[in-house]
Amino acid sequence: MKSANDTYVLKMDNIAKEYSGNRVLKGVDLHIRPGEIHALMGENGAGKSTLMNILFGMPVIHNTGGFEGTIQIDGKEANIDTPLKAMELGIGMVHQEFMLIPGFTVTENIKIGREISTPNLPSRLFGKSMETLDYKAMRKDARKALKRIGLQIEDYVKVAGLPVGYMQFIEIARELDKTGIRILVFDEPTAVLTESEADRLLAAMRAIAAQGIAIIFITHRLDEVMAVANSMTILRDGEFVARKEIKDTNVVEIAELMIGRKVEKLVDESGQPDDRQIRDDNIAVSLRDYHVDMPGEAVKGIDLDIRKGEIFGIGGLAGQGKLGIPNGIMGLYKATGEVKINGETLDLEKLGDALAHKAAFVSEDRRGVGLLLDESIEQNIIFSAMYTKGKFLKKFAWVHLFDSAAAKAHAEEMVKTLDIRCTGIRQPVGRLSGGNQQKVCLARALTLEPDVLFVSEPTRGIDIGAKKLVLEYLAKLNREQGVTVVIVSSELVELRSISDRIAIISDGKLSAILDPDASDADFGLAMSGSARKGGHEE
Repeated sequence: MKSANDTYVLKMDNIAKEYSGNRVLKGVDLHIRPGEIHALMGENGAGKSTLMNILFGMPVIHNTGGFEGTIQIDGKEANIDTPLKAMELGIGMVHQEFMLIPGFTVTENIKIGREISTPNLPSRLFGKSMETLDYKAMRKDARKALKRIGLQIEDYVKVAGLPVGYMQFIEIARELDKTGIRILVFDEPTAVLTESEADRLLAAMRAIAAQGIAIIFITHRLDEVMAVANSMTILRDGEFVARKEIKDTNVVEIAELMIGRKVEKLVDESGQPDDRQIRDDNIAVSLRDYHVDMPGEAVKGIDLDIRKGEIFGIGGLAGQGKLGIPNGIMGLYKATGEVKINGETLDLEKLGDALAHKAAFVSEDRRGVGLLLDESIEQNIIFSAMYTKGKFLKKFAWVHLFDSAAAKAHAEEMVKTLDIRCTGIRQPVGRLSGGNQQKVCLARALTLEPDVLFVSEPTRGIDIGAKKLVLEYLAKLNREQGVTVVIVSSELVELRSISDRIAIISDGKLSAILDPDASDADFGLAMSGSARKGGHEE
């Protein structure tokens, strides 16, 4: 006889998915009990979104060959091939981006698509679309849904202008209003909430689960998982890592499972001469009380010194603030505090001041920030140096003319050095693969001849061979030209392969500075935020 603990409202078994020959899920299992809050954990790219797209029958799955594996709802095999089928099976989702209509009232947003109407004379003549909306019945349903999550708000209020936390609750109420809801997915629900709003949301999740509804909680915040979840599934690189009961684990173990065990280094520099003279008193980048207001990657007061001539890694789980550090220095997001490069203080309100102090940046958002997609490889490589440094220009009297020969020679040299796979330097960057676009970003930054090079997610979306080449080139640049390299990466193995020291950022603060050969337990502790008091600087 089965116990209650063996009864699952959802069983996804051996789920696999392939996009254009790339297997993004490799036999993943997800088992969830009724009334359970189950955290789905994993770094960006671990496969969480793809797994949820399969659960919801999204077109992106079924238009690309479907998936392998089976799904059972309440013990019965389910063929979820459309979002409507998922809804009929009682699966709902609270999205990170709100899907509310600002000009509609709370009631209208909750009941949208499920309006209650009554027949009238025009509807008898012209059809159901002419029926009169039964606002009394709709408001009754809306109040019932709002009560289930404990939100005290008048149902006739318009959504426009409401606090973000209220909008999140209205999204939840809309899902709860659907009849027969069995499973509710929360996708990073606290990412845009204040601390007090997040606490209220977690309390609402407990109240929903107490009504027998299973919750899949997708989050990067380990403290929230420990506070509210009953169990968790951890994914890494599209693979199932573990299913854990929260009472049987801790934040350190969870962080270790998410980041993975120590593996062979991508770059092996053993036996290579190291003639660098790195001194603790020779500082390339200094941060004091440094804050950055970058949505989802806020920095909340960091003191940090990066030594001249070292390769310095910055890591941490997604959404903890590591990406905010270089973006603030380069002036792309509002930053406060003191930032010095080679002893000179930056004007953080002046876009481009870091460039004037011989710092360059390869952004993690290569398509949004890094590249002119319609322009040629040559133009992308040279334009920053041309406009900020006057390179590739010849002066005739009082006129500066474009030095096409110098630009062509430099672009061709960078294409060869970085092995940029293309038809030629005139090819538009938008037609290159992601890995080759990343190399163009790197080539453009290097053309500025920086003293300090910030590189965010340098190998995201590129294959292992290209990863090795990019990392080896950064190491060579550091060793042979003395460039101070600061690498921000979600891939710990990447940082441990190349860095002299690694700073771990947790909740916008410096958790620890670790040696690349430090134990997995040390890294797990730092990533969980538990090491902040014991973090050390070398």
